[in-house]
Amino acid sequence: MPKTGLVMDERFERHDTGPGHPERSARLVAIRQGLAEAGLVERSERIEPRPIELTELHRIHQPAYVQRVRAACRQGATFVDVVDSAICPESYEIALLAAGATLEAVDAVMAGRVRNAFCALRPPGHHAERDGSMGFCLFNNIALAADRLLGVHQVKRVLIVDWDVHHCNGTQHTFEPMREVFVCSLHGHPNWVYPGTGFETETGMGEGQGCTLNLPMMPQATGEEYRRAFVEKILPTAEEYNPQFILVSAGFDAHRLDPLAPLCLETTDYEWMTRWVMDLAQRHCAGRVLGVLEGGYNLEALAASVATHVSLLLNHNSDTAQTGHESGVW
Repeated sequence: MPKTGLVMDERFERHDTGPGHPERSARLVAIRQGLAEAGLVERSERIEPRPIELTELHRIHQPAYVQRVRAACRQGATFVDVVDSAICPESYEIALLAAGATLEAVDAVMAGRVRNAFCALRPPGHHAERDGSMGFCLFNNIALAADRLLGVHQVKRVLIVDWDVHHCNGTQHTFEPMREVFVCSLHGHPNWVYPGTGFETETGMGEGQGCTLNLPMMPQATGEEYRRAFVEKILPTAEEYNPQFILVSAGFDAHRLDPLAPLCLETTDYEWMTRWVMDLAQRHCAGRVLGVLEGGYNLEALAASVATHVSLLLNHNSDTAQTGHESGVW
């Protein structure tokens, strides 16, 4: 049986955001150590990243924006567009590598070389708009993965589940006019949490009306509120949508230890969310799931939560897949 694919490359650590920045290379060091200590690296199939081609990148990002990122890095600027999107001279090349890594992972899953995959990469991507950087993000890795599925692999229905504590504004804006991609986001309420988007009333546009589902969580929300949202909102919607591939924008910054948002998830909550996604994928799309790292800034919580997520990808048993109700998760 094919293994779980894993993208993990020390080159991603060369994206230097400067002293004091929360999106720092130590995040990947902690993840790598956590996965190794849990024995998960040796059990995974390594997927080698490659830089994305500009023709592929321009399907999601405007050429003028891509050139602006390139120029800013080569000129030695310390950020692009907004101060929190910190860069160094190598950031453009590393962002190309991160974006290309998601395409390699998609291709590996679709070819059956791996049954699912996780990309431990940076910079993250879900805030990046077609024409601008936001919130630590340069290129929208998850959006590029979805586009790869639609364009190269002729997939008709892609479900994106984003459980990062910050709303996926870039991902939503990219796909909200389309029915081929359903974007579901659980995040801190926009009245309190960056970037101030992702209200429940944002449900898509035109042909894509109804294919955006936002589930904002109030400050101090716990796993119980998340469970309720999964059972009452996500599960029936996703079952009806019948996805052919599931992408997870896997941010782990809703953890109670994380410094950037006032939510209170535990590591065990990421376990049942992953299990739910895997069960859904088994029922609808032969287990095809790709998780891509987004946020998570407390190193201890991040390492533990990613290890939990990858362990479930590795160990999920398709013969005994259950719904959340049947397995007692809820």
